[in-house]
Amino acid sequence: MANTLLTPDDITRESLRVLHQKLNFVPNIVHEYDDSFANDGAKIGNTLRVRQPIQYTTGDGATMATGTGADSTENSVTLTVNSQKHVPMRFTSNELTMKIDDFSKRHVEPAMAVLAAKIESDALNMVDEVYNNVQAGTKVEWAEIMGGRKQLVDNLAPINDRTALLDTQANVDLLDALKGLQNDPKAISKQYREGMMGRTAGFDFYENTLMPSHTTGAEAAGSAYLCNSATAQVGAATNPISMSLIVDTGTKTVKEGDTFTIASVNRVHPETKVSTGIAQQFTVLADFDGAGTISISPAIIASGPYQNCDAGAANDAKLTFNGAASTANKQSLLFQKGFACFASADLVMPSGSDFASRQVYDGISMRIVRDYDIVKDRFLTRLDVLYGYKVLRPQLACRVLHT
Repeated sequence: MANTLLTPDDITRESLRVLHQKLNFVPNIVHEYDDSFANDGAKIGNTLRVRQPIQYTTGDGATMATGTGADSTENSVTLTVNSQKHVPMRFTSNELTMKIDDFSKRHVEPAMAVLAAKIESDALNMVDEVYNNVQAGTKVEWAEIMGGRKQLVDNLAPINDRTALLDTQANVDLLDALKGLQNDPKAISKQYREGMMGRTAGFDFYENTLMPSHTTGAEAAGSAYLCNSATAQVGAATNPISMSLIVDTGTKTVKEGDTFTIASVNRVHPETKVSTGIAQQFTVLADFDGAGTISISPAIIASGPYQNCDAGAANDAKLTFNGAASTANKQSLLFQKGFACFASADLVMPSGSDFASRQVYDGISMRIVRDYDIVKDRFLTRLDVLYGYKVLRPQLACRVLHT
């Protein structure tokens, strides 16, 4: 019987299936395939605009506001498709005659394990942009998970599609508390995803070995930093995710991902805008040292439809940083799907190659290209994914940190 060679489509489809199976962060956020590049292919640096939900205010009495208070402001974030990861491979003609199951076991699975780890690790850098956090000390207890759940509930995170992504030590800490997890028949269908542990308290629990750690700056466990001027942001609703905060007096280092509160700046209810009396948490978006401007998230918005704080930061208001100074913290992440997005786009298809194929599976586009190396008598093959990721609504996530 004649040999049946594996086609490029066979290999690409199987590669995507295995890649998706090995990811457990990216599949649980918004992940979209942009088919606008389907004909010509995308290049590194292409951008996509993602619209944010519109927020409104209410009015009192019979008279309706007709001025600027009645305007609808639609915000968006720009997602840049600027990351390309690939796996180089080499095949002989004999290897390409194998059944797809054998081929997958010998070649596809180890290649996709590496590619999945690189993509997942890259996307998990968004953890530093999460300002809601719970400090768990030396061990993650069930109370910290429920404290994180409260943060999501208070920020009106939808009850569906919530995920708890635990670092390996947090998984060990919580194993006894989670041993009674029960799944209904529909949940069993998710078990193919690597690291899936079960569902309880409204979360699908996963273990992830790629969760980044965070080492606090020397300014943690207190602060000498004071706000340099009032910072209630006029017009900040055009970028409610981040802002620049001017500070003075401090000298110690502040690290990207450090979290802090500001004196007398409290969180408000997202809809009624009534103060909760709970200090609004912020995160640092870039390393900082000395008086000047700190890039932080979220923006301080003290009025209007995007109001998130009951007051702007007053002059000389003190910043208090969380956690112990210069300390390495392990991190877990609780989040609702709308917290962030991952986008994949078709890569340009080269002409004149031995074979090439593109396939899309569950929002991830992959390209395979093979060509013949006449010098060494072998087939050189590469699998590529072009992607980008972006935080959409950081309030829909919460970090759990422990030492």
